[in-house]
Amino acid sequence: MANKRDDTKYAAILEAAIQVMSESGYHHAQISRIAKAAGVADGTVYLYFKNKEDILISILRQTIGRIVELGESRLQQQKTAEDKLRALIQLYFSELGSRKSLAMVTQVHLRQVDANIRRQIGDIMKPFYNALDEIVELGIREGMFRSSVNRRIARRMIFGTIDETVTAWVLTGGKYDLEELTDDAADVLLHGLCVQVV
Repeated sequence: MANKRDDTKYAAILEAAIQVMSESGYHHAQISRIAKAAGVADGTVYLYFKNKEDILISILRQTIGRIVELGESRLQQQKTAEDKLRALIQLYFSELGSRKSLAMVTQVHLRQVDANIRRQIGDIMKPFYNALDEIVELGIREGMFRSSVNRRIARRMIFGTIDETVTAWVLTGGKYDLEELTDDAADVLLHGLCVQVV
């Protein structure tokens, strides 16, 4: 069981890794640089993490875990599929939009890692995907979404839109408020591109 001082060092190492990886990329982020940025000895890093891959996975587990945890609470407060979808988009945008360095790591550098890490990422993302699946199913039951919709493609489309919007924000330097795009993203996902026939 880690004590309070241990928890502080663990958090400091993760924060340092986010900063170093956002500046240099995953492959150029040496453990020694992460340790220096965290204010600990190189060997201390290995007391908490097996290697750099373990640090990266821990960053994502913490980030997605926080979004899922906050999402469960917020989604319970919403009744309709539309409101739940907007709440989840808003949460994702606000969490990553408030930390540009974290968004850089999760959106850009994670795409450059090997297949083993990508498999672990898939496992970490499952609770988030499950939340999207539940929103799609609710929308079908409400009659808002077509019953014939391919659930898997619907989930990919929703997450792809959210993911690509954050990536574009990161790559353009985060010069605008990402959270303000919540309604625009939700509108395209909920209403598509076609003119609504009344």
